[in-house]
Amino acid sequence: MTRKPMQYCTRCTYPFIAVNLLIDDDGVCSSCRAFEAFRQLKPEFWQQRRHQFEQLIKEIRATSTSDYDCIVPVSGGKDSYFQTHLIAKEFGLKPLLVTYHGNNYLPEGDYNRDRMREVFDADHLVMGPSVEVLKKLNRICFRRMGDMNWHAHCGIMTYPIQIAVNFGIPLMIWGETAWDISGMFEPDDFVEFSARSRHEHALRGYEWKDMLNDADDPLFERDIAWAKYPSDEAILRVGVRGLYIGNFFKWDSNVHVQLMQERYGWKPSQKPFQRTYRTSSNLDDRYENGAHDLLKFIKFGYGRASDHSSKDIRTGYLTRQQGIDMVRRHDHVVADDLYYWLDYVEMSEDEFWTTADTFRDPRVWWIEKGEWWKDNIWGSPSSYGTVHLAPEAQARYK
Repeated sequence: MTRKPMQYCTRCTYPFIAVNLLIDDDGVCSSCRAFEAFRQLKPEFWQQRRHQFEQLIKEIRATSTSDYDCIVPVSGGKDSYFQTHLIAKEFGLKPLLVTYHGNNYLPEGDYNRDRMREVFDADHLVMGPSVEVLKKLNRICFRRMGDMNWHAHCGIMTYPIQIAVNFGIPLMIWGETAWDISGMFEPDDFVEFSARSRHEHALRGYEWKDMLNDADDPLFERDIAWAKYPSDEAILRVGVRGLYIGNFFKWDSNVHVQLMQERYGWKPSQKPFQRTYRTSSNLDDRYENGAHDLLKFIKFGYGRASDHSSKDIRTGYLTRQQGIDMVRRHDHVVADDLYYWLDYVEMSEDEFWTTADTFRDPRVWWIEKGEWWKDNIWGSPSSYGTVHLAPEAQARYK
């Protein structure tokens, strides 16, 4: 097998293998190109979009018979605070806040989530599956797809629309679109929440039925009723639509953090993360910055520090060299959080690495003298740990 060197964007820190990413002939990734298009937009563009948002809200509310104007799916994070701030404070609507609780919150995340109904004067539904069911799903999905957090992606994308259908609320308000992650969309693309994007992107093509009949961790249909997407007929009957704030308002998470701290006392993590330098992301899910993100590095050779630095380079908070320094410092770290998760699901470290190694992408990783190697953004290749694959499985990395 002829190995091609890992290609990185010449503007940010993303490798070519980042989700849905394309790198053009000039070496610039599609995410940077999309940001370039959004950065050129004038204030008049966002004023017009705000007006469009107001008109859409009026049209959708006119068809509703619910006591709630909309549902806002929230985790308690900085972005869900910003969404709710816009809806409840700036537009004066009455939202129903809806949270999927995956049992992974950090203390600051618990604090922020529980204060939302107070600071926004809003009703708040929080649904958390059985802890035993969650532990089983952690193990099943880790073994099956190398993602112990599939349940969280599924719950976040399913439970709010279940509530929308059951309560007869035709409007859901989501946060950012995917343009700043992968450059999938242009300014004129009005992206809405859809069953297809939920299934193909958030859920990786799996559904609740795929989680049943596991020999080691048996689950029954009644255990994961929260994971069932409503029928098309039920959705159409209510007329549910999911709008993204990022289509209508200029999006900058760093600005949101400052505003939410000043206005509502929102708390970032008091303890630095080991796998990234930001302290304001994913407080609702300790594994997103830790063990879950370690698996992304194991699979694709990049992690959370690459995500955060790429965004911060584009918005001018970091230079590219500063971003590279952050990637070099954080992306490879095996965080203490891994051992928290292993204890949570009662799994040995050997079992973790043996399973995790099977998900490594051969476009990124190769084996030399019993160690994993990959190319780095700063130039020279490095080794990153011992190989746990069986000898016959190592052939594709030669």
